[in-house]
Amino acid sequence: MSLLLETIKLENGKLVNLKYHNQRFNRARRELFSLPELDLADLIHIPEDCQNGTYRCRILYEQKILKVEFIPHHPRTINSLRVVHDDTIEYSYKFADRLHLQKLYNQRGDADEIIIVKNGIVTDCFIGNLVFLEGKNWLTPTTPLLKGTQRQKLLDNGLILEAKITEKDLMKFQIVGIINVFYNLENLPLIPVGQITT
Repeated sequence: MSLLLETIKLENGKLVNLKYHNQRFNRARRELFSLPELDLADLIHIPEDCQNGTYRCRILYEQKILKVEFIPHHPRTINSLRVVHDDTIEYSYKFADRLHLQKLYNQRGDADEIIIVKNGIVTDCFIGNLVFLEGKNWLTPTTPLLKGTQRQKLLDNGLILEAKITEKDLMKFQIVGIINVFYNLENLPLIPVGQITT
């Protein structure tokens, strides 16, 4: 089994959305290893030189935490998307081995990111979950490959809604957004549907 990965946003010395990372971390430990719950706050020691600025706190683990590293975060510019198809991909746990996803990402051509379609249904992009603006509502697919922590927080707070979204539905929306640990509804990349290549 590949190592598991949890990535947490560290902003000015504070771990963001830790409640949701704990939930995902402990679900994987419980379902894959039948292990009791732990609190990541007790296991992560933030270095002095990471107290200011934005970092990616990257935790590699299996039954035990094997490595915690802090990597400065550099946001990407995302202005275009390409639809790629894969009817077999599975990524219900956040594994460190993302080779399957990387192969799909490599099919993006001159686009900045991808929309992964599985059996005709929209799932995720390479770096996170997707949201689609319909009128005043943000919709997120009911079928993500990985249930992201930001996605769950936004659902719990009623800021986004789940919907079944097919590839044929894509052009009925106005905007596509990307959410992950670094992007919420206030700072997410916004891509007009006209910038989607199918």
